[in-house]
Amino acid sequence: MNNQSPESPENPQVDNKVVPAMREAITMIQMVLFKLIQEDIDTRTQDLSENDQRRLAGAVVNNLFGTEPADAGITNFASENRERVEEELRNIGERFPKLCPFLTDALRMKAICDNQEGIHSIPSLLMAKALGILLEDRAFPMPSTFMISIRTLAAQHGLVEPLQAAPPAE
Repeated sequence: MNNQSPESPENPQVDNKVVPAMREAITMIQMVLFKLIQEDIDTRTQDLSENDQRRLAGAVVNNLFGTEPADAGITNFASENRERVEEELRNIGERFPKLCPFLTDALRMKAICDNQEGIHSIPSLLMAKALGILLEDRAFPMPSTFMISIRTLAAQHGLVEPLQAAPPAE
């Protein structure tokens, strides 16, 4: 018997083969956001070392996506600099408005992937909404459209190689 609830707009079911690919795209948007935040912090601050700039950017991305950092240094930095992390979070929508559609899609896709694995990640969506990052009226993309758009964005930022068209069949 299937223990999962039936598919609905609130609980879409996703092919388990698609989840790893969607998670890869989610990681790519996190990398783009990290890069942009770090560059932005670098232009605005003189009081942080390059290492602390990375920690701050990492703490912001982890906080937004509700992920635990692998590096204990980021966790410690985030707790010691809570106000600064929250300030950076509050400014994402204003500083990176062109990124908000991608972040909206990624946070929604993350919630779907997490749901498939029994993880409750709605708080990330609610926080993004409160921060003005989540574009509620944005149409929900198909997984393939989401993955291609994120990969294209990551390529524009030099984080991955651009997609190449497959050679014609012989």
